[in-house]
Amino acid sequence: MMKFEKGDAETQTVDVGGGCVFGGPRLVIIAGPCTVEDRAQTLEIAAAVKEAGASMLRGGAYKPRTSPYAFQGLHEEGLDILAEARANTGLPVVTEVLESADLAKVAAVADMLQIGSRNMHNSVLLQAAGRTGKPVFLKRGMSARIEEFLLAAEYVLETGNERIVLCERGIRTFETVTRFTLDLSAVPLLKQRTWIPVAVDPSHGTGMTSLVPPMACAAVACGADAVMVEVHCCPDKALCDGDQSETPELFYRMVKELRTLASAIGRTL
Repeated sequence: MMKFEKGDAETQTVDVGGGCVFGGPRLVIIAGPCTVEDRAQTLEIAAAVKEAGASMLRGGAYKPRTSPYAFQGLHEEGLDILAEARANTGLPVVTEVLESADLAKVAAVADMLQIGSRNMHNSVLLQAAGRTGKPVFLKRGMSARIEEFLLAAEYVLETGNERIVLCERGIRTFETVTRFTLDLSAVPLLKQRTWIPVAVDPSHGTGMTSLVPPMACAAVACGADAVMVEVHCCPDKALCDGDQSETPELFYRMVKELRTLASAIGRTL
């Protein structure tokens, strides 16, 4: 039996510190900018999402981009800013690692390591991340089947690290109106097949700010343990993914809706 297969096991919890536990009765809300642009921007957003009810801060210090001319992140300076934001807010931090060479630097700051969709098939990076012992937030590849997604998780699990969360973030289909097609059927399917907590990223899954709150609610309704959303104080000036970022005000309203929904299905926020 593969290590991810559920059998008779219940969903396992993953504790990343700071009171943030995936897979328990409390819904985890991960929020923050797509990328760390500068110190003032990141600290402002971190304070805003904390006040609104987020339980974890996201932000990219190293950013994979489709275009080589797009902003690639602040790298080590970005990690320093994330560390300061955590110190100020108490929110644990999840940030992406792109290659094994950067793993030690990222792991020294991050409470949780994100393996993004582009690296879901990078078995060397998956194993290296697993061996750190840090919790791993694994995003589904944009063209990956469920079976491939679970086998990617197996690369982390076979290192002995069971602190992993799976994230559905949308897949490529024939549809072009939305950025990706958010496959919410993956959530109950993964919950049925594995003991691993499941998160949903409606920001990347839709690419449209207006669709993020309803799809976040839908994700919670179908059993997601966590929701990851992008928040920016001035989305129209964002260096990355402004079209799918919520303002702090919109994020606050969304968290209010999620809190009501969570209560209705026996969860807390």
